Amino acid sequence: MKLAQRMSRLGTETAFEVLAKARRLEAEGMNVIHLEIGEPDFESPENVVNAGSDAIVNGYTHYGPSPGFPELRDRIAEEISSTRGLSVTSDNVVVTPGGKPIMFFAILALVDQGDEVLYPNPGFPIYESMIEFVGGVPVPMQLHESSAFNVDVDEIAAQITDRTKLMIVNSPNNPCGSVIPVEDLERLANLAKEHDIVVLSDEIYNRFLYEGEHHSIAAFPGMRDRTIILDGFSKSYAMTGWRIGYGVMPQELVEPISRLATNSVSCTASFTQIAALEALSGPQESSYSMVEEFKKRRDIIVGGLNDIPGIRCPVPLGAFYVFPSIEDTGMSSQHFADSLLSEAGVASLAGESFGRFGNGYIRFSFANSTENLESALERIRKFVRSR
Repeated sequence: MKLAQRMSRLGTETAFEVLAKARRLEAEGMNVIHLEIGEPDFESPENVVNAGSDAIVNGYTHYGPSPGFPELRDRIAEEISSTRGLSVTSDNVVVTPGGKPIMFFAILALVDQGDEVLYPNPGFPIYESMIEFVGGVPVPMQLHESSAFNVDVDEIAAQITDRTKLMIVNSPNNPCGSVIPVEDLERLANLAKEHDIVVLSDEIYNRFLYEGEHHSIAAFPGMRDRTIILDGFSKSYAMTGWRIGYGVMPQELVEPISRLATNSVSCTASFTQIAALEALSGPQESSYSMVEEFKKRRDIIVGGLNDIPGIRCPVPLGAFYVFPSIEDTGMSSQHFADSLLSEAGVASLAGESFGRFGNGYIRFSFANSTENLESALERIRKFVRSR
């Protein structure tokens, strides 16, 4: 069977490939510590689970509106208005099965063949994959370790051309855990306005912030009407398997994005929307206590990695990943990650999985228990010492 040529431009998310490999090793009897996959190791809150199961019993098992249930869209608009300092309504909201559809639909709706898209590198691999899939030109905005894995705004200004259509920002960032300083965020907003660039702001990790407070690029003057905010429930409420996210966008984009949803997924599952409504409206203690636990884990893994000769690990300000340099070990990042899994039973991701500027780095997720993190650190220490 001959595939369409566009399929050759479609990448993947390496975390799921490494997870599958690690599962095969476990089936063969190896004990593996999973630091590769980016999902909280907590259960969904009990009130959310109960709301979802009650919804199924009460008949929320049928089609719903493509942009989402009105009551959920209303509640999301309230949440964004209060947390981002914006004035938005349900008419700005589209609910989707996970956050990725917002990336895909936004890029499909806005990017024509040959249009250029600025995106963070190292960054979430689906950005580059989707840009290339639709025929756009990915233009990497390098994140520099020397500036806490943030961009050089002057460098980005020099990359903008008359073909630049979209800029993707991600703060807190996956894989680096970096947070864009508010002054740089404002400068990026000014570039977007000056050059008439739409911004896709991936804010899925906004609650996973260990110092300071979250700032959205959409909150700067003139940015609400050129910004698409991506957020969801997978991370903040440990609801990865429920597959529910949303976009908050200029009203003129809601209809075309909803039309893309109609043509692809029809709608987001009804019972998950009821569960999401409870997640936003119910008690928040479990969500915030989860973040506090992640902060403790961050400090454990950063301190442990920095005690290993050959590894240099900056402190992430957000998300639940560390992105240490392993260049001084003498190994390439891919060889390091492959060997660490096969020889030491620690699953991780090579930095180049997140783009070419990730070479020389490794991503570890600290979404695992303190006990497992400490065990993983000891395995990594022995692994590096044996080289």
